[in-house]
Amino acid sequence: MAKKEEMVIFTRTFDFLDWLLPVTNNFPRAHRHSFTRRLLDAAFDLREHLEMANLRRGKARLAQLRLADEALSKVRVYLRLAVRWRWLSDGQYYHVAAMVAEIGRLLGGWIKSC
Repeated sequence: MAKKEEMVIFTRTFDFLDWLLPVTNNFPRAHRHSFTRRLLDAAFDLREHLEMANLRRGKARLAQLRLADEALSKVRVYLRLAVRWRWLSDGQYYHVAAMVAEIGRLLGGWIKSC
């Protein structure tokens, strides 16, 4: 029996989370329970809304995709703050910004297809 291919957006969000979690361990300890938690919550919310959208159809799917888009917007803001505060290097930000931009394009395409 052939294995069903996973949608690219799920692979990219997994790679994003895999990159993000260890990086946030280097953020200042004083902000781990506030800023870091909010960033990680938004990132996990993004992935969870995508998973829920994949299990739904019609308007319910579109609603989950819109929630995923909101979570992605939060992730973008938090990452921009992290680089401004020098918690991410310019190279790290360039890398993660490319990841987030690709996820955004994939999400936008999925929303349009609904």
